[in-house]
Amino acid sequence: MPLSDEELRLLEQMERALLQEDPKFASTLRGTNLRRAAQRRAILAGAAFIVGVALLMTGVITQLPVVSVLGFVVMLGSATFGLAAIKARQPLAEAAQQPHASHGFTVFDGGRSSGRPKRPKKSGTFMQRMEQRWESRRRDGW
Repeated sequence: MPLSDEELRLLEQMERALLQEDPKFASTLRGTNLRRAAQRRAILAGAAFIVGVALLMTGVITQLPVVSVLGFVVMLGSATFGLAAIKARQPLAEAAQQPHASHGFTVFDGGRSSGRPKRPKKSGTFMQRMEQRWESRRRDGW
């Protein structure tokens, strides 16, 4: 249900009063500082990932496995750090409103989408199920 004009006007007045009274708290509520910090972390993680690729390639070219392994570890750490920063950019309110199926597959779902109902377990062998289907089609007049 949309807000009335009176309610919108009162809400705008409250926002302005909050901004004048405590601008730091208002910017925290807006999430601008948090978004910038998350964006900085994501950019830093991307740069670290590129450094990791360079280390990995250097180790392969110079045939030094220690450098290659170090490059891989840097890549893995920066990818983890970057994905955590990207997830932090999404406000909690938006995350709570979205259904879990929109996030794709997760480890907790065991690879199953939570929006899809589970199928009942199949009974019998493949041939028995095919015979049951054939009989049901014959009964229904197919």
